[in-house]
Amino acid sequence: MLQSVNLRDYILTNPVKVKATDNIFDAMQVIIDNKISGVCVVDDQGNLVGILSELDCLRAALSAVYNDGGVGEVKDYMASDNLVVAHPDEDIVDVAQDMLMKNKRRRPVVENGKLVGQITCRQLLSAVRRFRT
Repeated sequence: MLQSVNLRDYILTNPVKVKATDNIFDAMQVIIDNKISGVCVVDDQGNLVGILSELDCLRAALSAVYNDGGVGEVKDYMASDNLVVAHPDEDIVDVAQDMLMKNKRRRPVVENGKLVGQITCRQLLSAVRRFRT
């Protein structure tokens, strides 16, 4: 049985990041190269400003094909309103339940406004596996 544990012990402390002003095709390549389903978007000070998913990138690519034009920047496609974030001292069980309820595969972890990590389904599964044995 999984016990309540501090989220800080399981976060990815250096998640893959892009800038809002990056070209969307460059951000797509980052996602492909790192074999991940999305990235955190930060400003020059390391503040979280958005999240860009594979689906956002697909939307951008299809838009470029249908509109026969350029695709633009990450900020044109990223999710930036009402971002749900976690704090590193939150309970991992509470975060996991909320991620399931909201059907989200990743959650940025922010402390004092700065992105300090990310928790994903993979880290959550790893935590469950550790407590099972």
